[in-house]
Amino acid sequence: MKNIAENLEKVKTGIENACARAKRKSSEITLVVVTKSANFEQIKEAIRLGCRQLGENRVQQLKVAADDLAASAQQNPQDAELYAKVKWHMIGHLQRNKVRQLLKITEFIHSVDTLRLAEEISKSASRLDICPDILMEVNCSKEPQKYGVPVGAAIHLAEQIVTMPNIRLAGLMTMAPLSLDKDVVKDAFSRARELFEEIRGEKISGPHFRHLSMGMSQDYEIAIEYGATILRIGSAIFA
Repeated sequence: MKNIAENLEKVKTGIENACARAKRKSSEITLVVVTKSANFEQIKEAIRLGCRQLGENRVQQLKVAADDLAASAQQNPQDAELYAKVKWHMIGHLQRNKVRQLLKITEFIHSVDTLRLAEEISKSASRLDICPDILMEVNCSKEPQKYGVPVGAAIHLAEQIVTMPNIRLAGLMTMAPLSLDKDVVKDAFSRARELFEEIRGEKISGPHFRHLSMGMSQDYEIAIEYGATILRIGSAIFA
């Protein structure tokens, strides 16, 4: 557990330093702690250390972690208030048949990349009388193995999403290639930033469109340089 505290402090220092270089305020950055490689005790330790935004790649894992927190809160009432402040983010690929189950746990989804998925989220949200925030996932690296709408089709999809009544388009999400070549990483993040600015400039979306979710353990400092507002960091904290 000592390692988690030390690693978290290193990440926070890295964020502060990257923001200083980019002439940005660290308050602009939301750190989403990705729990896919963490066990339950590690997740609880991260929460105890002040982490309130948690992310998961799979619906079933997210549900298990959320249920375990709820059970722990019942057994330890002193933790209930702390766990109640946790907000879950769905950051991985989402299948349409898992949408309703997911929306009972979280209302922030990073990985919407098709019209049919957006329609399913809006339909399920209507039945639950909620209006979740979603991010449109864009394949800015042009890697065929990755999910995400192609850059050239992103604006059209955004125009369709914003017409749906029960979802809010809150921004974009992307992943850079796993590359040691910083220029390759920068190209992907730069492309996402340009698309983000274009959508905002064209006034396609409303005031909720303000997030760029990009940057993970290996490249979050570069992501900050290119305007990231949400970082998704797991292994750098739980390693």
